Amino acid sequence: MISTITPWTGMVEIDDTALACTDTGGPGVPVLYLNGQFATQGYWRHVIAGLGPDWRHITYDERGRGRKSKTSSDYSFEAGIRDIDAVLAARGVDRALLVGWSYGAFLGAHWASRNPDRTIGAVLVDGAMPHDWLDDAMEERIRTMFKRMAWFMPLLRPTGLVPRLDAGQQATSNIELGRISRESELGPVMDAITVPTRYVLASGSSLGSKGDEQEVIRAGLGKVVARNPHIRISAKVPSNHSHILRKDHAAVAAAVREVATA
Repeated sequence: MISTITPWTGMVEIDDTALACTDTGGPGVPVLYLNGQFATQGYWRHVIAGLGPDWRHITYDERGRGRKSKTSSDYSFEAGIRDIDAVLAARGVDRALLVGWSYGAFLGAHWASRNPDRTIGAVLVDGAMPHDWLDDAMEERIRTMFKRMAWFMPLLRPTGLVPRLDAGQQATSNIELGRISRESELGPVMDAITVPTRYVLASGSSLGSKGDEQEVIRAGLGKVVARNPHIRISAKVPSNHSHILRKDHAAVAAAVREVATA
């Protein structure tokens, strides 16, 4: 039996890879943090500090992200779902409160929908909003954007600030997310959630979006909330998608507390 008191840092093995994981331990509610698509567990430091030591904070870097997580032959969304199971099993956690930002919000929504008995609740930070934003033109735009970024990625990889996926793999992951985002795909997932779920929404644009594209996507959440009484919007904050975990971490922490007591 894993002690809930002793902090732990190590590697969680799954499939052909291993994930760098940190568990603060302690007897509090286990909170599992799910990162943005190419982000790292360090992004959560402000939220974790805001919640404090009365919670058990579990973070990890996804496949090929950060400085320590190993690369893989599978960077699919379903691999990300399996990674959640692996981390929770490795840390001996039966039920957790999930907090996901951006891509991590999609992972959290799917996992909560599939595992209601193992989910205390979910906080979805500016992600997992059903909308048909992917078409042929957008797919080409995504591939072009990652090709343009490819030249400097190798320079930053040793720092852990960018993923060790190549430009094609990053583009493919982003395009897969567009398909998962479609109302016909994500809508039923959200409708099936039966645990307390709260959104914290940013304002303005995100990387790769133009004009009011992101605000249009956020506006569609009204239909989700109207259909499912378990889902509410906890806050809409001034910061944009990229800065929300740093500038409006207090709103995210408040949503965690709200879910835990719902």
